[in-house]
Amino acid sequence: MKAYLISGILSASLTFGAPLLGPQTAPTGAGAENPPSTETQLPIIDGTSLFSRGTSAQPDAKVTRIMVITTAYSSTPDQTDDTPFITASGTQVRDGLVAANFLPLGTQIRIPEFYGDKVFTVEDRMHFRKGYQVDIWFPNKTEALDFGAKLTTIEVLEG
Repeated sequence: MKAYLISGILSASLTFGAPLLGPQTAPTGAGAENPPSTETQLPIIDGTSLFSRGTSAQPDAKVTRIMVITTAYSSTPDQTDDTPFITASGTQVRDGLVAANFLPLGTQIRIPEFYGDKVFTVEDRMHFRKGYQVDIWFPNKTEALDFGAKLTTIEVLEG
């Protein structure tokens, strides 16, 4: 794996045994908010899947760990569509929400490397070309730019 820092933005160049999401196509029609299935396309790096399963500190909850690029956005016209304060799920933007295309709306995740046990909810979407990327909402553009882009592991909470 190679990572490059270009003008303050992290760009990861990864070699996979399988494509991350296969061919990227624009979502269309009913159900476009649901991402394509990845069950048969698990990316592999040096013989290790980017997906791993484990248990969290909560005995009834299972987690799936996924390596992703984590970025940030705010409700400014240059970073959103024509309704910058309304998410793809129809809710108002607020602390604790993220945008992701590869997870169903309503999915709860943690980003332990940066936020410990704080739980985020997927309530927004990104441009269709974004695959395994999570975009964290910030209240202003300066904070979003300060966060930048980082390669990290998220925990998808199940149960």
